Amino acid sequence: MRPHRRELFAGSAAALAFSGFARHALAQTQTPPAETYVNDVEGYGPLKPDPNGVLDLPEGFSYRIISQGGETMSDGLLVPQNFDGMGCFPLEGTRVALVRNHELKASRATHRNWGPAGFHQERAGLIDASRAYDVAADGRVIPGGTTTLVYDLATGRTVSQHLSLTGTSTNCCGGHTPWGSWLTCEETEEAPGTHDVGKPHGFVFEVPAAATGLVEAVPLKAMGRFDHEAVCVDPRTGIVYLTEDKVDGLFYRFIPTTPGKLIDGGRLQAMAFKGQPGADSTNHDAREWSPGDWREVVWIDMEDVENPNADLRLRGHAAGAVRVARGEGVFWAGTELFMTATSGGPLKRGQILRYVPSRDEGEAGERRRPGRVQLFVESADPRTLNMADNICVAPWGHLVVCEDNYSTDSRNHVKGVTPDGKVYAIARNVFTGNSEFAGGVFSPDGSVLFVNLYYPGLTFAITGPWSAVRT
Repeated sequence: MRPHRRELFAGSAAALAFSGFARHALAQTQTPPAETYVNDVEGYGPLKPDPNGVLDLPEGFSYRIISQGGETMSDGLLVPQNFDGMGCFPLEGTRVALVRNHELKASRATHRNWGPAGFHQERAGLIDASRAYDVAADGRVIPGGTTTLVYDLATGRTVSQHLSLTGTSTNCCGGHTPWGSWLTCEETEEAPGTHDVGKPHGFVFEVPAAATGLVEAVPLKAMGRFDHEAVCVDPRTGIVYLTEDKVDGLFYRFIPTTPGKLIDGGRLQAMAFKGQPGADSTNHDAREWSPGDWREVVWIDMEDVENPNADLRLRGHAAGAVRVARGEGVFWAGTELFMTATSGGPLKRGQILRYVPSRDEGEAGERRRPGRVQLFVESADPRTLNMADNICVAPWGHLVVCEDNYSTDSRNHVKGVTPDGKVYAIARNVFTGNSEFAGGVFSPDGSVLFVNLYYPGLTFAITGPWSAVRT
C-alpha cells in the first residue's frame, strides 16, 4: 500500500520521530507564515502544509525519515547528531550507500552538553581507537566523523548503519569521487592543546563508500590545512576543487600527482581573477560584478599548505587570489561546476558561482582557452534565496540547494535553480525551529532526493514527480 504523502512511520527511524528530544522540539514548533519563500518560476507549485509538522513539500511529493540521531546502529553505536554533508553511491542491486558527515567538535564541554544521543563515544568501548585520527588526553576519541547508511530503493527501508570514520573534528561537507569514495572535510583549524585535540585539524579524509566498518582515518595533508567545507572532482582530469568557509576565504584546486590516488600528494592552488590580483568577488563593499558576468581566471601555487598558523587564505590573497564569501557547497556538472558563496552579495544572503575549466580549442597546439568563472545567481530577496549552503545537481540539470540561514524569523528551505538561474522552493523545514538543511543528493537513478536536517539529526528520502518541474 502506498504510504500517506507525509508518512513518518517508515522504518526504525520513524518510531523515534516523536520520542525524547524530537517530541520536545516539535512542541516548540510554530506554524510558519504563509509566504516564507518567493518562486521565480512555478517549479513544482506551492508547498503544502505537512499535517505532521515536519517537512512541507509540493503536492504529489512524500518523504520518509530513514535515519535519526540517537538510534542504535548495526555496530552497536549510536547515530551521532549534527547531520551535515552526504554522498550517495550505488551498491549491488537496488541498494545504495549514504556516507554522512557529523559536524561534531572536539571539546569536552561540547561532549557533555550534547549527551549520549549526540555522541557515539558514550559507547567508546565499541570503537577501535587505533583507526581514529585523534584521541583526547583522557582517552576519548574525538567525536567528528562519518556514518554509512545502506538503503534499499526498492523497499524504501534502511538496511544497516555503521560508524565509518572517527577521530576527526567538525566534519562539515565534502564530496563524492568518481572512484567510489567520499571525501569528508574538517571545517576547523584546531591546533594541539586547544579544544582537547592532540593533533592539528583542518584536513580532508577519504572514506570508501563500500566499506562495511570503521576505516583508518588518514589526513590528505597535501590538500591543505584550512576551514574546509566541500570538494568536487573533475572526472576527466582527477583535479579536485575545494571551498573554504570563511567570509574572506578562497577557492582552491588540487592537482594530484596520481589522479584517483590522492594520498600520493599533489599541488594546491588558489583561484585569481586574470588581470585583477587580490580581487573581491563578494560584492560586500563595492560591486565587483553582476549576475551573468564572467571573469577569466588564473591559478596561484600555494606554499606551506600545512602551516600551523591558519593563514593560508591570507597568504593566498596577498599573492593575488580572489576572495569568496564563505564558499560552501560545490558540485561537478558535466563539464563545469557550481559552488555557493553563502554570505556573498550586498545583502549577504548568498551567491552561486559557475566555473568552467580551461580547455584546448581545435587541434593540438592551438590557443588554450583559459578557465572562467561566472556570477550565476545573487540573492536580491531572502525569500528567494537565503544563504545557500550544500548544493547538488539533479539528474534533469537543475541545481538543488540547501539553505542555512540563522534567522529566528525565516524558515530554511531546499530550493531548485534552473539553468537560467531562476529559483523555486522544493521543501521547507517546519520541524525544529530553524535547523539548516544539508547533504542534499540524488540516488543514482534520480528517483529519490536524500537530504538531512542538521539538528536533531534526520535523514529524509523524498520522492515525487521530479520530471514535472515547470519553468
